[in-house]
Amino acid sequence: MRCISWRELKTIVPYSRQHIGRLEQAKQFPLRVTLGPCRVCWILDEVRTWLQERIDSRSLTDTPDN
Repeated sequence: MRCISWRELKTIVPYSRQHIGRLEQAKQFPLRVTLGPCRVCWILDEVRTWLQERIDSRSLTDTPDN
């Protein structure tokens, strides 16, 4: 299991901190893990699974016409 910081998370998921927070509150994004009073991380496997679910849910109608 590997934890990632905000710095690494933002290279994987191009959302703002605020948007990530809203998604977490809505239970639509993996929840952060509190490591200490000023440090949080996310579980990399959970983030990858979340991203793969979005990729898998795409349909041909989601792509622009050529």
